Amino acid sequence: MTDDLLIAADGLGKQFPGVRAVDDISFGVRPGQCFGLLGPNGAGKTTTLEMLEGIQPPTSGRVLFRGRPLDRDFREQIGIQFQATSLQDFQTVRESLAMFAALYQRHADLDELIQLCHLQEILTRDTRKLSGGQRQRLLLAIALVNDPTLVFLDEPTTGLDPQARRNFWALIDRVRERGTTILITTHYMEEAERLCDEIAIVDHGRILIQGRPSTLIREHFPTAILRLPSSAWPSDEPLPANAERRDTSIEIYVDEVPTALEQLEQHGASLIDLRVDRPSLEDLFLKLTGHSLRA
Repeated sequence: MTDDLLIAADGLGKQFPGVRAVDDISFGVRPGQCFGLLGPNGAGKTTTLEMLEGIQPPTSGRVLFRGRPLDRDFREQIGIQFQATSLQDFQTVRESLAMFAALYQRHADLDELIQLCHLQEILTRDTRKLSGGQRQRLLLAIALVNDPTLVFLDEPTTGLDPQARRNFWALIDRVRERGTTILITTHYMEEAERLCDEIAIVDHGRILIQGRPSTLIREHFPTAILRLPSSAWPSDEPLPANAERRDTSIEIYVDEVPTALEQLEQHGASLIDLRVDRPSLEDLFLKLTGHSLRA
């Protein structure tokens, strides 16, 4: 582990009765980064996050913050937005923020936090009456209430509609502009590509691959993927070497799309339902594991 890391997982493992949830995971997050842990449900993302947060003790390995083991001061320097958080009933948004701020020795300027998370119009609303997007904005503000150096976001946009999800991404951008380091778990690939400087894809408690999203995709795929329904390919024609058959489709990996289209026509393939896609993190995970990232 290098000295320039803000937080690092060093050989982390977590054993539950009959289950090895996390198996020798190592990675580090630099100051100012947005680092993403990706994987399907049950992959070990949340357990890894809880060990980094100091909530769960690791069975093996260690967590280092600024090169040292976690101590009491660590809790004052981090913020956490959990997958599910219960808020006090019969409190307004403003009262909820003030209550959480009182738990810390230092806290952010609440008026600035309200502006940052767009809470101005709902400050007097009962927290039980918030929409999904409004609730997530409040929970992000609570995670930032102590002006943390590092904030953990555990699948923060799960259950949100596409518009609310994109609005939340804009909030994350604003948090990053303040210099806050972010460690996020997600199984939304578009979210990871949009937000993260670096990612680690996790499955069955292990890191399969790690790096910058764009770099990882370039290393494993050509420029484009042509997708055809299986029925569009002539039954008597063998698939090209650069093609793979999925459940109901055929995927062909190419660098030169016009040339590839000419070759498909020569094979007698129907191009009516052809789709040309840029390779994605979802494609990368499928290539590595043989199943969908959201499985």
